[in-house]
Amino acid sequence: MTKHLLLSSLVLVSSIYSSDSIDNILDKSTTYGNIKYYYIQTDKQNTNPFKDSSAKANSIGGQIGIKTASYYGLSAQATFMTTNGFGFGSSVDSSILSRDNGIRTEGSPASSLAQESLTTVGELFLTYTGDSFDVNFGRQVLKSPLLDAKEVRVLPSSVEGSVMHYNAEAYNLDFEAAYLTRFKHRTSDQFINIIEHVLGTHTQSITGSNTGSIAYAKIGWQNTHYALNLYNYYAENFLNSFYANIAYKNSTELFSYSLHAQGIMQRSIGNTDDALSLFSSPTAGKKINAEALSFKAVVSYEESKLMLGYSYVTGDDGVHDSLVLPWDGTPLYTNMITSNNLFVSNYGKGLTADSIYIGGTQSFKIAYTQGYDFTGVKGFQTSVSYMIADNDKFSKGKQQDFNIVLGYKYNKNFSIDLKGIFVKNNTAAAQNGDITQLDDFQQYRVIVNYTF
Repeated sequence: MTKHLLLSSLVLVSSIYSSDSIDNILDKSTTYGNIKYYYIQTDKQNTNPFKDSSAKANSIGGQIGIKTASYYGLSAQATFMTTNGFGFGSSVDSSILSRDNGIRTEGSPASSLAQESLTTVGELFLTYTGDSFDVNFGRQVLKSPLLDAKEVRVLPSSVEGSVMHYNAEAYNLDFEAAYLTRFKHRTSDQFINIIEHVLGTHTQSITGSNTGSIAYAKIGWQNTHYALNLYNYYAENFLNSFYANIAYKNSTELFSYSLHAQGIMQRSIGNTDDALSLFSSPTAGKKINAEALSFKAVVSYEESKLMLGYSYVTGDDGVHDSLVLPWDGTPLYTNMITSNNLFVSNYGKGLTADSIYIGGTQSFKIAYTQGYDFTGVKGFQTSVSYMIADNDKFSKGKQQDFNIVLGYKYNKNFSIDLKGIFVKNNTAAAQNGDITQLDDFQQYRVIVNYTF
């Protein structure tokens, strides 16, 4: 597939441009990328049932890409992505390697395939740019609330399809529309049908087809103080998701502040709505009917920033009430760097949910970030955050997350982050809504990144 995409792009470019034009475009092309070292260690403890484990991994990887100059508005871009593990112990944390490949092919994040290194063409697309718009065709990295790149490991996730942006600057409006057919998880080198990625082996029985697509549209408006964004994601014969957020920001002579609110509404549609209503379905007869609200306030003073967040996912035992976020979206303001929804974007896991995204859960978060340039030692920053999630379904009690990050940024290109993550009663919901909780969970990360 990769070879075909590369060859097709070269043939297309060659047919459009003369040889002199191609030479000129290549001369004015730009390269970009990053080199990243990533260490991760994950420790879990559980008394009933007894389950203690520790896994770790090292990886060196990153991205390198090229973007051609524009010729009559047309340009091309390609990004190669790689993650290469080393220094493994007896138990390997595959979340910085090929975890999704292992789950898709061998059914396990601990399989030999999940522990392999990977290299892939994560982006390969053509762009046409007009006066107020641009259109991309091909493989690309996207960022949106419910379908995101999720750059919390070595590599981002990617999609395949077409995306259009239009900016009506005179009215402070911007529009985005997309038609997407394939998805590549951040721990995979394979682009899989975007609906199959969610449902895995259940795709045919639930949607009535082995394939499907997503179309989404966004409208955004902003001025000096306000911003509003509305999204609608239509997943063919599977799911319709509506997302909205509004923000207000202002400042005084002493500090700046902002207030934010967001809402999400999801419903199963078409064949999926009928299929999930059957008792034998993966959701045990429950259609998707999920809603959530979230709020946050942020106050900043010089190098200090305080954030307070709240979220609530409505609960209803008669439906599948957890948010469905299989494409690396983690939108709620109470989300932690533990990425409470991290692995529901693995192949076939799209109807599962974690902690703050489970139906009936309300969550509170407080985070404080402090820079230290005022001391004369520049580049250091610490961030401390605490989250508590509560739900009547949590048999072991509330989930509590404590995260601490020490970061150092030498310049705009080079950074080091040390992260410690500590979770009590780490919680997950299965497809049928059953809740499991882990007594204790700790994770340690070292991330060194150089961009160019």
